Amino acid sequence: MNIRRREFLKAAAVVAALGNFPGGVNAAAAEKIRIGIIGSGNVGSALGGVWAKAGHEVMFSSRTIEDDKALAAKLGANARAGTPGQAAAFGGVLLFSVPYRALPDLGKSLAGEIKGKVVIDACNPFPVRDGEIANWAREKGAGIASAELLPGARIVRAFNAVGAAQMGNVHQEPGRVGMPIAGDDKEAIEVASRLIRAIGFEPVLIGGLDMGKFLMPGTPLAGERTPDEIRTIVKTLK
Repeated sequence: MNIRRREFLKAAAVVAALGNFPGGVNAAAAEKIRIGIIGSGNVGSALGGVWAKAGHEVMFSSRTIEDDKALAAKLGANARAGTPGQAAAFGGVLLFSVPYRALPDLGKSLAGEIKGKVVIDACNPFPVRDGEIANWAREKGAGIASAELLPGARIVRAFNAVGAAQMGNVHQEPGRVGMPIAGDDKEAIEVASRLIRAIGFEPVLIGGLDMGKFLMPGTPLAGERTPDEIRTIVKTLK
């Protein structure tokens, strides 16, 4: 079984476990937002699944559209599948959840569709997987690097260091788990925060995109933490 197929099966399991959202979380989704998912592996599928269940409209995209179609069929009327270009055009908000090495090409091929849009950046640079671009991004800081690779996008860095399975479960206890985010665009932060709350997390703004370097696995902010724990840790970061 190849890696992509394993990712799809894991994501399908997350979707199957979602069940019904509590009324408070559904209320947070009263204003529907169209979300284009660029990269529907474990993270993209989990987040797209909970957003669709919360009442938002989602389009999944990846290199394997048949898997995206199957995933969308499991989720029902709020989900559909398309190419990355179609998803980028569809979404008023975009989630990028691809290997970091894919960002340069996507930034070029989707330039017209992403310009001016809120982009939630869930991509992490791993040198072993992504090569030299990951070393560059880590040195520059992942938030600032992503902004350079996706020019014109209004980037909010989020969902970078919490497991995909947990992303599909947090709605069961809304507000208990904090989600550290970083961004420079006030309106984009507000939009991203609304979507983060809609699936049960409590967003915690830790600063501008320069602070995105701390939103990665292996940093003090990695893992599941309460909002207050995140705020306490941020005070120690430089």
